Amino acid sequence: MLQPAQSPSIAPKFTPPTTTYTPVKTAAPPMEQATIGRSLVIKGEISGTEPLYIDGRVEGSINFGDSRITIGRNGDVTANISAKEVVIMGSVKGNIQCTDRLDIRSEGSLIGDVVAERISVEDGAVLKGSVEVKMGGQKSDKSIEKAKAAAANA
Repeated sequence: MLQPAQSPSIAPKFTPPTTTYTPVKTAAPPMEQATIGRSLVIKGEISGTEPLYIDGRVEGSINFGDSRITIGRNGDVTANISAKEVVIMGSVKGNIQCTDRLDIRSEGSLIGDVVAERISVEDGAVLKGSVEVKMGGQKSDKSIEKAKAAAANA
């Protein structure tokens, strides 16, 4: 069917954009991970902000407050560790303080005290020491006493 020609006064008011749309990237690039290889031996203090994988030997202290530390199967660590998350597949001798969680895999061993919000110990793993599981944001002994009192009254 034929349509009459449009007069200039009835021209379409919408004009399609001439540029192409490029979506904004919302995913962050993957975090890099530092690695201490099997043949490395480090004595002293290690600190940083990126995830750390230890497959060698470390003696001293390790402080990665906002990151994950993974002790590989060949890892042998004699150090106090402070991190957001700790995963143990090797051997650790020392105290661990996690702001999030500790995960001891079946082939891992830990001799030392633990303070963490969450803890996971697989069958076959070795854990020798005290464990303190604290609630998120818990800072003082008074909040521990209040939680114990509430549990006793329930």
